[in-house]
Amino acid sequence: MAIGLSHFNPNTSFSINKKPKLERSYARFKTMVMAVGQNQSYWATIEAEIEAHLKTAIPIRPPESVFEPMHHLTFAAPRTTASTLCVAACELFGGDRSQAMTAASAIHLIHAAAYTHEHLPLTDRARPGSRPMIQHKYAPNIELLTGDGIFPLGLELLAGSMNLASTSPSKILRVIIEITRASGSRGMIDGQYSECIAMEEHGKMTNIEVIEYVCRKKEGELHACGAACGAILGGGAEEDIEKLRSFGLYAGMVKGMDMAKENPIIEAKIERLKELALKELESFKGKKSRLELISSLVEPSLCAV
Repeated sequence: MAIGLSHFNPNTSFSINKKPKLERSYARFKTMVMAVGQNQSYWATIEAEIEAHLKTAIPIRPPESVFEPMHHLTFAAPRTTASTLCVAACELFGGDRSQAMTAASAIHLIHAAAYTHEHLPLTDRARPGSRPMIQHKYAPNIELLTGDGIFPLGLELLAGSMNLASTSPSKILRVIIEITRASGSRGMIDGQYSECIAMEEHGKMTNIEVIEYVCRKKEGELHACGAACGAILGGGAEEDIEKLRSFGLYAGMVKGMDMAKENPIIEAKIERLKELALKELESFKGKKSRLELISSLVEPSLCAV
């Protein structure tokens, strides 16, 4: 007995029991990392296809004085996940990616026009946590006019897609209405105006309610539009379209408020918005793989393991 006890390692049973747990934890972590990589690849692929579609739609042609700055400013604006969400929402309902590509491109053009107007050479200013400024190659008056030209180009692309056999004209008309509402006086313009007022009065946005409102009207409304447009083009039912619209609204607000998340109140609001966004997807449990991809827009680490 003494000999047996002399060879007894008190940590042996603990090590044997814990090893499988460590292996399971590692396997879980590895699966999560792989899923995150797949999610990132999914969004990157859509983004690349939208960019390719836009380059085809906006070639530099005569008059170069018009199309060169239009081409430059379209791609100088940072990418918006509202466009990629449009494509993902279409695929969620079994639609083909090509069916949503024009709408996604139009959404980016609306975003690029608004971004151009926000960052004219005379008013462009760096703000803590803000997105990168535009590389200015043209005078303020040229960039202002070019922004005005980019906006209707998006609607022109959508109207032209009505002639495609794979696209329903009634759906395209609904998408046009969605985009004009999201970008108009009740959407992005309202948000831009509220932001300008706050910046003029205080030099920065400090009021939590103002920050939340601006993010709702700018990023929120644009993402809600992207999600709804994709659901419409993919053939979603009305109830499903509204759920995706709500998801997009919350997801967009998360993107917008993320730039001010060093404020603990804002950080708490972001977490709540993530919860609300994911709750809107609960009824789509039959589309598990697609849901994981769309969910990753607000929670990149979210995946089935």
